[in-house]
Amino acid sequence: MRTPATGGRRALRVAVATAVAALPLAAVLTVGSAAPLAPPLGACTGPDCPATWPPPNNGDFTGRDSGINVFTGGDYTVNGRAAEAEGKIVTLGNLTVEKDGGGVYNMGVVGVGSRVVPPDGSDFVTAGGNVDVMRGNRLLIGGSDAHGLAFGNLRHAGRVTGTVNIDPTGQSIRDADAAAPYRAVLTRIEETSDCVGRAAATGTVEISSSTATFTGDGTGMKQVFNVTRNLASPTGGQIGLVFAGIPAGATVVVNMLGDGPVINTYTGTALAGDQTTGMRSKLMYNFPTATSARILGSAQFQGSVLAGNPGGTTTIAQAGMNGRVYLAGSLIHTGTGGYEIHSYPFDGDLPECTVTPSPSPTSSSPSPTSSPTSPAPTSPSPTSPHPTRPHPTSPRPTSPSPTPPAPTSPSPSHHHSPSAGASTSSAGPAPTSDHPTWHPSGHHPGEGGELPSTGAGNAPVVFGLAGAGLLGLGGLAVMAARRRGRHS
Repeated sequence: MRTPATGGRRALRVAVATAVAALPLAAVLTVGSAAPLAPPLGACTGPDCPATWPPPNNGDFTGRDSGINVFTGGDYTVNGRAAEAEGKIVTLGNLTVEKDGGGVYNMGVVGVGSRVVPPDGSDFVTAGGNVDVMRGNRLLIGGSDAHGLAFGNLRHAGRVTGTVNIDPTGQSIRDADAAAPYRAVLTRIEETSDCVGRAAATGTVEISSSTATFTGDGTGMKQVFNVTRNLASPTGGQIGLVFAGIPAGATVVVNMLGDGPVINTYTGTALAGDQTTGMRSKLMYNFPTATSARILGSAQFQGSVLAGNPGGTTTIAQAGMNGRVYLAGSLIHTGTGGYEIHSYPFDGDLPECTVTPSPSPTSSSPSPTSSPTSPAPTSPSPTSPHPTRPHPTSPRPTSPSPTPPAPTSPSPSHHHSPSAGASTSSAGPAPTSDHPTWHPSGHHPGEGGELPSTGAGNAPVVFGLAGAGLLGLGGLAVMAARRRGRHS
């Protein structure tokens, strides 16, 4: 039975919705374009979010997250020796797996990560185009801990080719409207990146041959740094990232401005006590206009990434990417080792953009004192010095980098039926060797260093946690010794 209080809340929601609907379009477009990112972006969503987020580990699942961890408005391409991407993944374009020499790419659940995975039975991976797993490669969706499987669906609008293994009872679902629920998310990413990219700097950046030092104002809870150079050495190698003058709990935005910015760093271990680990959930690297952006290095990179150019391509070749990845354009996940994207939330409070709304015309009769010959007043233009960037109405531009052909229109099929083109596991758990595990060893970051592949059969591998910091993960080496690797 509806109580009076419930009826009052509903009436309030209706009144608010009516008021918002009456706003001019220019004002509506800026609602929610900054400040905290609204679901399904940003923070963890759902009843099973962990109270604390552990460092990358291969233990039992620590929670469930319905939020999107990786989003691309363009294509999602895997090459090099990239190994895994954790959490809920949405690409509006094609998903292509073409690793050098072939091998496995895990999605949804990874061997080592936060171990916060999407809810069972949900769509772990959504593709608005084709899913093409090239010969010699395998796409694995789902995974396990000591208590059983985590399983979810591959929902796709186009064809599926190649070997796709989905842990039961996840399914491959052909759905011509797979991308439809996420079109508005693309618009939100574009607008938010544009807005944040126009924020005034509150601090300074000094870049030497070995270190980039970000110095904040020491007081504000929104710290903004605008960078017009690469965060790399003069020869393009790795450098360290250091932050100073940042109040505890402040949101930190690093705007990487320009057409082809590069971040190449060894900073980040994901361990407690590391400066960027403590900043991770409120640290955002924004590429508002980049046609080609690259994030490179041998670290457990901490923080989220936002890229607003729908015609751009972002290349991620970091040993570990720990944070959300939200791209209006395309993604290339690559690297020389078993490079991974891990699921960690962003719950920072981003800079806001506002537009002064035009006054709505009234329908009331003119006042008796008004002159009958006076012209009707015109609505003034918005007074914001930064008008909202227009969004193209043409189809999504293709990536400037070589990519698979644009998706063809899928042949008519019954929605929500398993795709005949995918090879999916259907009877019981996959063999232990098909589930992601971790084989750690030491690593010493150095300028220009790269990690060896984590997929050399069953040989010991390097995950990328810096130096002896691996010992801080307590017992993982013992756990890894009992398991065999999944990705290659």
